[in-house]
Amino acid sequence: MSPRDNRGVIAWLAKNTPFPSLESALSDPNGLLAVGGDLTPARILAAYRRGIFPWFGDGQPILWWSPNPRMVLDVDAFKVSRSLRKRLAHHEFELSMDTAFRAVVDACARVPRAGQHGTWITEEMIDAYCELHALGYTHSIEAWRDGDLVGGLYGLALGRVFFGESMFSRATDASKCALAALVAHLRRLEVPLIDCQQETAHLRSLGARPIPRSAFAGRLAQLIHSDAPTPGWAAGAITELP
Repeated sequence: MSPRDNRGVIAWLAKNTPFPSLESALSDPNGLLAVGGDLTPARILAAYRRGIFPWFGDGQPILWWSPNPRMVLDVDAFKVSRSLRKRLAHHEFELSMDTAFRAVVDACARVPRAGQHGTWITEEMIDAYCELHALGYTHSIEAWRDGDLVGGLYGLALGRVFFGESMFSRATDASKCALAALVAHLRRLEVPLIDCQQETAHLRSLGARPIPRSAFAGRLAQLIHSDAPTPGWAAGAITELP
């Protein structure tokens, strides 16, 4: 099937079908671009490089999205509140990178969220992103307290962009501390942009802002020049913070 026409038809992807143009995405629901395909590393990397991501629930086909506008966080715009800076200074959490990737993804899938029933992080998605982790593309930041995993986040690094996927917290500000650790690491790698996908008040409070989809695609074209894993990610404790 071809990309949507005036009747709102969207593309159905076969195994080797390329993604349609971003301009063919629906406005309602915002950003739905295509259906089908697969979750192979090659397909997922091709999607992210163009500003497309998979998001679907159990019992649904794979749905591909590129919303307009797009929520992004410029690394240098990250806001550290006084209370968060205090938690970081007092080392309330032990922070680490890539030491418990699957546990972080599992927690993101299972921690209850206000107003949300079920999860889009299906077992199929978990397996796909764990495969990407083994290949060096997806990464996690973990927050620990007394040996327990109490917060964290994960996402995909490609070129000079980090595509945030999800975060969770079982202790106050644990996920914010993980995000602060991520920002500090991205600054060291000279990665200027975090993709936050969709707008929320929480993300806005941390410095994120919405930009037009076309502007986001333009930034990706400037910042991603290789499909190779981004160097500089090594599993272990994090000690340098903003």
